[in-house]
Formats: sequence, structure tokens, C-alpha cells
Amino acid sequence: MNRRSPPIPSADSREPVRLSKLMAARGLCSRREADGYIERGWVRVDGVVVSELGSKVLPHQTITLAPAARSAQQDRVTVLLHKPVGYVSGQPEPGYQPAVVLITAERQAGLNRPSRAFDRTHLRGLAPAGRLDIDSTGLLVLTQDGRIARQLVGEDSAVEKEYLVRVEGRLAPEGLDRLRFGLELDGRPLRRAQVTWQNRDQLRFVLREGRKRQIRRMCELVGLRVTGLKRVRIGQVRLGDLPQGQWRYLAPGESFLGQGRDASPL
Repeated sequence: MNRRSPPIPSADSREPVRLSKLMAARGLCSRREADGYIERGWVRVDGVVVSELGSKVLPHQTITLAPAARSAQQDRVTVLLHKPVGYVSGQPEPGYQPAVVLITAERQAGLNRPSRAFDRTHLRGLAPAGRLDIDSTGLLVLTQDGRIARQLVGEDSAVEKEYLVRVEGRLAPEGLDRLRFGLELDGRPLRRAQVTWQNRDQLRFVLREGRKRQIRRMCELVGLRVTGLKRVRIGQVRLGDLPQGQWRYLAPGESFLGQGRDASPL
């Protein structure tokens, strides 16, 4: 069965947009994946195959993916890694390694009963969906699936990220309220956050954005210094008891958005 996307309302449905951009906006795939599907003739617009890159369509039109495209998406993997301190999320820095080097058969958690066998082809195009700085630990997502990457790091992403943050210093007056709302970084206001004390030296943060070293910089603005930071949840997926330095695959039916929506974001 072909997969169809619902039309998306537009302020001006008469203005054409690039087909690949519209496909990404609807969560069908990433823009790069869309170009590949278009080139292969796997995309129909109102029932007509569109195979020319750069084609423009109207926002109200219906986009259909061929079964081959759906099959290609199902073959893509998403990996959950418990990142240790000392590894960078993405591009390597002098003297440090990217976290992807930890994705090996030997480091796969639950080797006695893995959800699927490790294959080196799963490393092809595997990229972090969001950052976790070199001094932080916890849940890091690496994926081949552009749909999941967009859910987690797209500009309009509303997926929660939960952190346990150990701090020291003296909290400024009304500092907790300012952490929750009212701070800005680089001249831009931050979204509202959930911030609560877990104990006398540890805070719990729940954010819906992920600017560079955001939590550390937020704490500095209210008189605190972060001495330890661990991400324990992204959306509906928790780090749980995954050992540090080990990884596992996102299981079938497991979803960042809940109720299986990763597998069928429409």
C-alpha cells in the first residue's frame, strides 16, 4: 500500500514550494532523503509521479510515497547510546573521538538477547540527533532516519529532554524562577523550562530546546556552576539501566513521541 500524507494548511495555498521541503515539513523524510526518493521515481503528487529535482508543488496537494520508499525507511536504524564523558557528539575535536566510535558489536547492550544483530552497514549515515557536550553523560541518539532527526532537533521540535544536573555555588535571588523562564542566551529568549531541586546539590531540568551548553550557561547566569550533567530522557524514551559506554537499538514500537508515532509520524 502506498503511503499518503495529509495536506497541510497554508496561509497562501497558491504559493508553490519545493517538493522536498514540503515532504520534510510533513515528516515524511528529511530533505536529503526526499531528493533521493524523487530521483528514483518514488514520489507521487496527486497521483502523478514527480522525478525532477527542484520541482515545486502547492501546499494543499497530496504527496504519496511508493512502497519501496517505505521499505527503505524501515531498514534505517536508530541507536541509543549512554555517552561517557570525553566523547564529542558529532564532529571530532583535536584529541577527542566522536561518540559513534562506541557503536561496535562488543559494546551492544544485552548481547544475549539483542533486539537485532549489529551490522556494520548500520554505521553508514549514522549521525547524532542532538548534542551532548564533551563533559556530559547520558542518553545520546544517533540515527539514519531523517524523520526522527527532524522530530528531535528540528526548529519546531517540542520533544522534551530531561537532565539531572549537579551544581555548586550560591543561587541568586529568584534564581530558580529565572531558570524556569526569563533568561536569554546570545540575545534570544529561552523557552519556558521545568526546573526543580532533586536534593540539596542536584537540579532536574526538562527542556524543549537544546542550544550549545545551554544548561551550563543558564546556571552561570544565576550564580551556579555545573559539576555534573546527565541526560536521562528524550521524549518517551528513557536511559534506564543502559550501562555507560554501551548502546542498544530503538526497539520496534518504541517511540520518542509515544504510541508508535515514530514509525508512522503521520
